[in-house]
Amino acid sequence: MAHRATHQLPLPARPALRVLALAILLAVLTGPHSAALAAPPAAAPAAAPAAAPAAADLVVTGGSIYTVDPRHDTAQAMAVKGGRIVFVGTDADARAWIGPHTQVQALDGRMVLPGLVDAHVHPLDIADLDVCDLDDKLMSLRELSAFVAGCIRRFKTPAGAMLTVYQWNYSQGNQTDPQHPTLRAALDAASTLHRIQLMGEDGHHSAYNSLALAQARNAAGKVVGLSRTTLASDFAGYREFIGVDAHGEPNGVVTEDARYFINPASVLYLALDQVLQVPERITWRLNSAGITAVLDAMAAPEGLPVYDKLDRTGKLTVRVTLAQFFDPSHTRRPDGTIDYDAILRQASAIRTRYAHNPLIRADVVKIFADGVLEGNPLAVPPTLPEGAQLRPFLQPTFAFDAAGNPMVKGYVDTGSALCQQVREQPQRYQGAEALAFEKAHGFYPAQCTISNGRLQHKRHVILEYARRMHLAGFNLHIHAIGDRAVRTAVDAIEAARAADGNNSTRDALAHVQLAHPDDIARIGRDHLYIAYTYAWMNVDPQYDMTVIPFIERVSGSSSAELHRRDSYYENAIYPVRATQKAGAILTAGSDAPVETRDPRPFVNMAVAVARRRAPGERQLSPWQAITLPEAIDAYTINGARMLNIAADAGSLEVGKSADFIVIDRDILALAAAGHPEQVGKTRVLQTWFRGVRVYSARDTVTPRHGKGPGRPQ
Repeated sequence: MAHRATHQLPLPARPALRVLALAILLAVLTGPHSAALAAPPAAAPAAAPAAAPAAADLVVTGGSIYTVDPRHDTAQAMAVKGGRIVFVGTDADARAWIGPHTQVQALDGRMVLPGLVDAHVHPLDIADLDVCDLDDKLMSLRELSAFVAGCIRRFKTPAGAMLTVYQWNYSQGNQTDPQHPTLRAALDAASTLHRIQLMGEDGHHSAYNSLALAQARNAAGKVVGLSRTTLASDFAGYREFIGVDAHGEPNGVVTEDARYFINPASVLYLALDQVLQVPERITWRLNSAGITAVLDAMAAPEGLPVYDKLDRTGKLTVRVTLAQFFDPSHTRRPDGTIDYDAILRQASAIRTRYAHNPLIRADVVKIFADGVLEGNPLAVPPTLPEGAQLRPFLQPTFAFDAAGNPMVKGYVDTGSALCQQVREQPQRYQGAEALAFEKAHGFYPAQCTISNGRLQHKRHVILEYARRMHLAGFNLHIHAIGDRAVRTAVDAIEAARAADGNNSTRDALAHVQLAHPDDIARIGRDHLYIAYTYAWMNVDPQYDMTVIPFIERVSGSSSAELHRRDSYYENAIYPVRATQKAGAILTAGSDAPVETRDPRPFVNMAVAVARRRAPGERQLSPWQAITLPEAIDAYTINGARMLNIAADAGSLEVGKSADFIVIDRDILALAAAGHPEQVGKTRVLQTWFRGVRVYSARDTVTPRHGKGPGRPQ
């Protein structure tokens, strides 16, 4: 990055040919379709041209331009013509590109990066809208109940209608009290006249009041309600996705596909009708974060009109790759088998629809291998995580401090004769009997359950889905959290590649929260892309208590106890350096709106390097940290390669699209000086897309109305 390289569009050596080539070049660069053309190859470093170049539209000078080219050169200046980069080099050489109508911008030493690539985000859910929004704030159930009641009044929700509450932090806060012992009770206290649905900020959890639960429909479409009785009959196959209290009645928490029985729109977009009215708020938020390319990580057909409107109105100021999402379990023939052919027809039609669109492509499909790894220590009895693990989850018992925060006091011996008896005769230990059992033994009968989580679909479905999509020419994007889900995802990709003989596909895993060493080696051998969300790679005491005690035997709640150097969890958690060393290709995905609607790329970069949010905090497995140049690569050239847009984006080289950002600090210098956490405070000053400035911190007003915006999808 110390090089001061000069690159420009090459001209032929012979004078006559040079004049002809220049005329052709100007016609191409100024033509109506110039910005959509495939990029020519970048020229090798060269001296100043023998003949003066044509004047550029834009010349930026006096910068620290981190090009992310193959040598990771740093340049001072850049020239843009027809939306493409025609020169990268020194200030002195840039003067030749300045004409009477050239816009010249002095950067005053500011750092420039290629436009960032968010390789796993949910763009349609990040717009600021005037909705009931918890903004991921930590609240007790008493506070939550009052907040929801306030929303009912504010939005004048009619009796019987459903109020949807967004950005609920399902894994932290939510402390109970005698008047609000469960989420169901807390929401009932807010209203018994309105149906209420909390939408977890992770996209996997929801919670409902009694009136909403009573509207649950079975597979035949009949309203039967969610209750202890229907859990044993109509919804028996979804028991792991429905939280219950000590009496076996639903406690309000419903996760994953079980939510469809209450509200078919439970896992789709944030107020899609409102988003369609103001779609520019999506691109504004992305551009304000320096993002100029994205993978929509769960692009259902219902959301396509938003992109179409942005494209039609000229407001699509990002490149979009759609990871098309179709839930196999919701596409069944009358005999119950999955209609893969119907899914393929729809996915192929959408891919064809955007085949010639320079900004939108749809050659990726998304499937979930599992859910998430958070359990709930505050539930009575505590509920297990759902993510698919190689080993069964432990069954911790909890005590609570004065603030209502949990600490581990012991573990249930699920192999005991007592637990075996409970599992053999579960009907004997429900209702009042469950309470008596807890008083006698110190734990609830439900805690005798042995579970290592659950794949989102049967293993054979995941493998067959991947195989068929691969054979049809799609790249795979698989959500995998637990180590068994990661193993299943790698199995599916390897089997799909074996089926079509194509090992060069841009298949990717998202999240990879836990991975076994054997599977890390396979991920590397297969050179899979991994879209990590680096901002989650920190020690968080409240969050950690929802995960680690179910995987490792711990005592109390101290950070030292939860994060033992020799534990499987500590060595398997977000194995960034290990997967990269094995051969994986690191990309970066914010997963916004999970935790926050802000894609916060520089927070992600900072935590990727520091493995903590702030100086002085304990680091999460610091041996898995990467360098800042590697984190920038993940957000630029690696992401562009994963989305197959590297001919246009991902680096600042001659011939590529002029997608770049200006930031307020030298983040490489900060990291080199040992202050990576300060990278997270970086502000984007300007964002340029195809040679046009689409965001400026100085003169752009946030397009929003009402209140502001507020783990994985």
